[in-house]
Amino acid sequence: MPSLYRLPGGYRIFFWSNENEEPVHVHVCKGNPSENATKIWLTSAGACLLAHNASRISKRDLHKIQEFISAQFADICNSWKVHFQAKSLQYYC
Repeated sequence: MPSLYRLPGGYRIFFWSNENEEPVHVHVCKGNPSENATKIWLTSAGACLLAHNASRISKRDLHKIQEFISAQFADICNSWKVHFQAKSLQYYC
């Protein structure tokens, strides 16, 4: 489970190592990663689409986190590509 970023407020952005069959996305949680982490898809335009907010991040924090993820689009796609060897990059990056 690659942990990509740790943000103020205790948030962690990561992806699970067994999700290479899905398009590029990240999970966000406060503290240690868990199964109910919030899931955010990345679009080809570098935007974020909220899949679900299972970890109940506040709207204010979620907006800031999504802006951060959008700004890190290239880095996240590169990390995904390196980790999964580009299997699902055809969808978004």
